[in-house]
Amino acid sequence: MGNSISRRSLLKRGAILAGGLPFAGSLLDKVQASPLIAKASPADMRYSMPEVWTEREIALGAPVPLKARLFANENPFGPSDKAKKAIEEALPMSYQYPFRSMGSLVDKIAAFEKVDSSSILMASGSSPLLMAAALYYGKPGSNVITGDPSYSDLPSKAERMGCKWIKVPVTADYKLDLDAMEKAIDANTGLVYICNPNNPTATVLDNVKLRAFVERVSKKVMVFVDEAYIDYLDDPQGTTLIPMASSNPNIIVARTFSKLYGFAGLRIGYVVTHPDTIKKLSLYTEASMSISAPTLDAAIASYQDREFLDGALKKTNASKAYLYEVLKKEGYTYVPSSTNFVLFPIKMEGKQFTDEMMKRGVGVRFWKFNNTDFCRVSIGRMDEMEAFAAAFKELS
Repeated sequence: MGNSISRRSLLKRGAILAGGLPFAGSLLDKVQASPLIAKASPADMRYSMPEVWTEREIALGAPVPLKARLFANENPFGPSDKAKKAIEEALPMSYQYPFRSMGSLVDKIAAFEKVDSSSILMASGSSPLLMAAALYYGKPGSNVITGDPSYSDLPSKAERMGCKWIKVPVTADYKLDLDAMEKAIDANTGLVYICNPNNPTATVLDNVKLRAFVERVSKKVMVFVDEAYIDYLDDPQGTTLIPMASSNPNIIVARTFSKLYGFAGLRIGYVVTHPDTIKKLSLYTEASMSISAPTLDAAIASYQDREFLDGALKKTNASKAYLYEVLKKEGYTYVPSSTNFVLFPIKMEGKQFTDEMMKRGVGVRFWKFNNTDFCRVSIGRMDEMEAFAAAFKELS
């Protein structure tokens, strides 16, 4: 009975969103009253949803077509043909809950990573799992420690729920400052968040130093290592901290199919951690029941498809090398990238720069830190990088 009531409630809410305009005002009031929405700053909203409004404006007939979508760190070469075929074949049976498919994917991941399946928690992308960690470890009165700048999803959600967000500046070479982050830990620290490779700096930490850091710090507090971009490294298996996480209840490692696999719109990700920690996180997420059956089958079909992954990586690196040359020719420096995006300092105020690029049909992002404005360019197809180059040369 409880489940059927819950489903009816979800359908009712969906109907209101889809066609119930008379209810829109009251629904919006309730949404805005949520702590995660009400406490969001204009900057949070700007950074979290620029692509949504851009695409909507274009759909409504904005005068400038989007020539290069370079603001979301997506893989424009995916998903693979195997994934697309699996989606087509899954559609006729998608009225069924995907219990069997879920087990198959977890088993595949467990076998490849050499961990027990009980150490894996799936969800519709890594975002719901970041949220779960924020809610459990970022309780009011506690603090979360991150690099600055770094990916803000987890700490920003914790902050909105009453947790203190401690930001530790990156080093002179734009890497996370592990020593300073460790010194920032106090009796109220609930979690230390490590994004490696880091977003938006695109830098990667020394693996030996990171492992030693996580070994020490996990004896005191939870360490969350976000490996969203690890597939872009030369040796992901030699870099990942998954072997440490599966047996240590104070280490969580997050992975996503949204990057090199090209699943950003399909939504699937997972964490690897001790089963006891999975029980805690499961209290705050719908986990695997948030993943669609076609997405699961697509993930099973394309998991560790080396031909596709290697090809996408090769094309990404070619586009990145082209971008490097463009920046050099225009007299710009950049942060050497270990990911599918590049950060570089610009000679214009950040928002003005991104607005001017958008007027030319090129979407990019900006950051400001160390009293400097930076642009972050996602790596796209070669035609997109050429569109970036043409627009950038007009402004450089």
